[in-house]
Amino acid sequence: MLTPQEIAKKVKELEIVSKKISTHLFAGEYHSAFRGKGMRFREVREYYPGDDIRFIDWNVSARYAHPFSKVFEEERELTVMLLVDISESSLFGTAEKLKRDLITEVGAVLTFSAINNNDKVGVIFFSDKIEKYIPPKGGKEHALYIVRELLTVTPKLKGTNLKEALEFFSRNTRQKSIAFILSDFLDEDYEHRLRVIGHRHEIIGLRVYDKMDSLLPDVGMMKVEEAETGKSLWVNTSSSMVRHRYHQDFIKRSTDCKNIFTRAGADLLHLQTNEDYVKVLQQFFKRRKIKR
Repeated sequence: MLTPQEIAKKVKELEIVSKKISTHLFAGEYHSAFRGKGMRFREVREYYPGDDIRFIDWNVSARYAHPFSKVFEEERELTVMLLVDISESSLFGTAEKLKRDLITEVGAVLTFSAINNNDKVGVIFFSDKIEKYIPPKGGKEHALYIVRELLTVTPKLKGTNLKEALEFFSRNTRQKSIAFILSDFLDEDYEHRLRVIGHRHEIIGLRVYDKMDSLLPDVGMMKVEEAETGKSLWVNTSSSMVRHRYHQDFIKRSTDCKNIFTRAGADLLHLQTNEDYVKVLQQFFKRRKIKR
């Protein structure tokens, strides 16, 4: 359990890191990656060669005997929702950090990226149930509050129920939003709900995993415990067949997860705990900018 002083220190550290990344690396990419709500009228100005003739204001043009064009601008304010998995399996990690640590850092970076662009941010923390809901708001103080909760929220249950989290998001989010789902996706039976909300919202899955989720080390007999159920068994990691099957199972789960998101018209990124997540996010934002 962190002391209030330790929490304050970590919040400040995350604020500094997140602001640096969101300001210097993501500023343009984030802004360009996501569409606003639409276009709104800003002003009428004199027509310039090359202006779209569809936007000529004929009434003003007739009044002044000179062509004038209507100017529109994008309604920029967006609502960003973070669906954050805080189940027991997120407390696993064998490299530089736990999966929960990576989720916290990425969540903080996305929060400050949105706030810097004057967007609203909210969070749904979930395990087997909805553990905490932070309604979307803007402003620095709200961002710091989210960071504190990312660091300190403690689940009452151990499992994962992504379907319930998606249903809660759908019930409580009326306008079109951007939803980032930060999870290891060790769950099933959420595809239908993901498809439903994918028709209305922009969904981006951030699948966080540790290298040992994919590869078993050759260390002889090992007792393995399933974090969310508590079930355990002994595994002979010296068996090449056991290690091969373990890796193949990881690949299958990764492929199945990717296919679920593809069928829902959503994006899925894979983030490993000991790799540079900044590059992955930056490349993703750039791809979305090109697609627009």
